[in-house]
Amino acid sequence: MSPASPDVALARRQSLADLLRRSARRHPGRLAVADAAQSPTAQSPTAPSRTYAELDEDATRVAGALAARGVRPGDRVAVLSRNSVDYVRTIFGVARAGAVLVPVNFMLGADEIAYVLSHSGAVALIAQDSLLPVARDAAKQADGLRLRMVYGTADEGWEPFDSLLTEEAAEPVVPIGPDDPAQILYTSGTESRPKGAVLSHAALIAQYASCVIDGGMNRDDVELHAMPLFHCAQQHCFLVPDIQLGASSHILPGADPAAVLEAIERHGVTKFFAPPTVWISLLRHPDFERRDLSSLRKGYYGAAIMPVEVLREIGERLPDVRLWNFYGQTEMAPVAVMLQPEDQIRKAGSAGQAALNVETRVVDADGNDVAPGEIGEIVHRSPHAILGYLDDLEKTAEAFRGGWFHSGDLGVMDEEGYLTVVDRIKDMIKTGGENVASREVEEVIYEHPAVAEVAVVGVRHPSWIEAVVAIVVPKPGVSITEEELRTHVRARLAAFKVPKAVAFVDALPKNPSGKILKRELRDRHAALADRIPGTR
Repeated sequence: MSPASPDVALARRQSLADLLRRSARRHPGRLAVADAAQSPTAQSPTAPSRTYAELDEDATRVAGALAARGVRPGDRVAVLSRNSVDYVRTIFGVARAGAVLVPVNFMLGADEIAYVLSHSGAVALIAQDSLLPVARDAAKQADGLRLRMVYGTADEGWEPFDSLLTEEAAEPVVPIGPDDPAQILYTSGTESRPKGAVLSHAALIAQYASCVIDGGMNRDDVELHAMPLFHCAQQHCFLVPDIQLGASSHILPGADPAAVLEAIERHGVTKFFAPPTVWISLLRHPDFERRDLSSLRKGYYGAAIMPVEVLREIGERLPDVRLWNFYGQTEMAPVAVMLQPEDQIRKAGSAGQAALNVETRVVDADGNDVAPGEIGEIVHRSPHAILGYLDDLEKTAEAFRGGWFHSGDLGVMDEEGYLTVVDRIKDMIKTGGENVASREVEEVIYEHPAVAEVAVVGVRHPSWIEAVVAIVVPKPGVSITEEELRTHVRARLAAFKVPKAVAFVDALPKNPSGKILKRELRDRHAALADRIPGTR
């Protein structure tokens, strides 16, 4: 059969650009998104709360204004911001223009941001006003930026994003194919530089179906979004599925425990996602007992396994809340495996079973299934998967060898098909909901003239889940202090990558081939966790 005509392709289009419009036609007057820290105001293009009809119009205005400023289908638009209603407008406006969104971690330094801008080929950067100092420094180093915009207070050379919302514009008629790139998200891998994971419209929409069906989501949900929207989990497991369903979303700029508890009470929140570290901070906060949290019905966690004692405490103190564990990674858009509410205690410590649109296996080095209870690498096959790594055919081929996506995580599958993640091949440290590549931190520490050898590992911590620590062998006859080393790293990397504790040793344990035994280091230096506080 011959390829579909352009008109047929447009009539069949299923993209991020279409999800909001369809919800707006079904639920025009329903609240779509609101600033959880503000009260609703009179309707205006910049109001902190938007109905579905208003948000749909906002997205069209943003798309038309971007096109008028030279942003073409396929161009990359980077966003450096904390959570906001404007961020949500941007997600759908960029998609509606046929452009590709590049969410940037706002905790990165200027050099790290500049790498993302240059590597992605971003032609536009939208930055929050409070982040303009680092955005300006990054923009100076990036090639190809033609457009700079700012959420909030205007600045010289940066156009106010609000100006896009006041322009009259018709929606651009853009052909968007299912395998056209929708977003590029940068992963923290073992390499010193992150990889650009290219997510298609079809991959994201397949992932939304898994989240909605296996995650028990529906249009009556009232969700609070406090984790960063630059993260694949908050944006693509929760925010955009909410928009597709017609649910209501309340946005916080961050996961401050007092603000989260207040927002749950004020807005009658029924649904909330956070990593275990944040759930623990809520349980420990004095407002937990003072706030009315009776509306909450669904709780989600990811990035790490929830300690069983915390699961039990949530069950006792929030008895009406059903919990889900979402496990995956950016390359899976991101969910691959889920642990259902009824299995939280029965299968405590497990990641769960493969999600609706995913096949998951545990394999040996030759790609053969290992027996139940044996350790192997976790691999997935799914339409959720990325198209590949941007401009890196070699790493893409390695990750997808044999027709399965190789996660780099080690796991065990039990007789019932429940997966338990036991280690990470890539030595990824997951701390406070953030991913830290140990090699990246090690390379920075090696730049210090007093360091002979170093290994960076994560040690278990009651609040952080894992805390970044460095085990350092100083050069003979050279002195160095812990604070000096931390200052050295802090000047070069984002704050969450700085080791929270440093131990100085005479030698690092190694196997006969010279490989550092990081598991032994984690066990040997577990007591470093006692020196680390539970807050940033």
